[in-house]
Amino acid sequence: MTKALAQIWRYPIKSHGREALEQVALEAGRTMSWDRTWAVAHEGTRTDGTEWAPCANFSRGAKAPGLMAISTELDETSERVTLRHPERPDLTVHPDRDANELIDWVRPLMPENRAQSTHIIRVPGRGMTDSDFPSISLNSLSSHRAVEQKLGYEIDPLRWRGNLILEGLDVWEEFDWIGKTVAIGSVELEIRERITRCLATTANPATGQRDADTLKALETWNHQDFGVYGVVTKGGQIALGDAVRVL
Repeated sequence: MTKALAQIWRYPIKSHGREALEQVALEAGRTMSWDRTWAVAHEGTRTDGTEWAPCANFSRGAKAPGLMAISTELDETSERVTLRHPERPDLTVHPDRDANELIDWVRPLMPENRAQSTHIIRVPGRGMTDSDFPSISLNSLSSHRAVEQKLGYEIDPLRWRGNLILEGLDVWEEFDWIGKTVAIGSVELEIRERITRCLATTANPATGQRDADTLKALETWNHQDFGVYGVVTKGGQIALGDAVRVL
């Protein structure tokens, strides 16, 4: 099967929704445009918001599974984000100017025994990825189907919250790409490392309820990894259906 780009996703507010794209421009050495541009800090955060910080500083699906059911739409011109959730009314906000409104909206989705959301962080020019370098995450649908076989039922690939979803790979082939350069259309990415997974992936993106032991399934391969992080080394425009090849 031909290797190809099957899906493109961005996450304007870290852990608070996803948005499907048909095409996107990637720049060398940068995160995807508008991907994790904002992050929701909680009362236990240890970052001042001036630079990248680890995910433990932010409200996220590993601690609050209800967040996994949020979907978003971003108007790039106005920088306003519309958030939707099956248990909440739709909300459209500018995360910088309407931070309190956003935090009030998400409060019912936060477990009472977890650190509560307090304010919004935006680091200019740097998406708040889980990696400490500006990464693009790549997931394989073949590896996803292998996890489904271990579970014995289908799950939504959105659990993995990847940026670029690839079709046509061998199972776990992406792990062999570490240290190599992969071309998607005219764009090139250096594949840096595997992505170790957390409890966020056990939650259903449709409901926000934990209903699949994805971590136990991954452990049958003696790891808890799914997907890889890449760094853009040659920028350009990519679109659904673009060919994927290892250089």
